[in-house]
Amino acid sequence: MATSENWRKSSYSGSGDGNACVEIAHRGTTTTVRDSKTPTRATLAFPTAAFAAFVDALKDAHLRLRTD
Repeated sequence: MATSENWRKSSYSGSGDGNACVEIAHRGTTTTVRDSKTPTRATLAFPTAAFAAFVDALKDAHLRLRTD
C-alpha cells in the first residue's frame, strides 16, 4: 500500500479542505485510488498504463462535451 506522502488530490478538488475527491498514488507499475473522505478504507489498484488510458479517455470526453 502507498504511504501517506505518496497520495495526491486532483487540482479540481476545489477550495477548503477538498475532501470531495479521490486521491491517487503511483507505486511502481500500479496506480492506487482511494476516496479522500475515507482514506483508511479500501483502495483500488490499477496497472499504471491502464489508469493513464482511462484518464486520457475522460479528458477527451470532457473536451468533446465542451465543444458540442
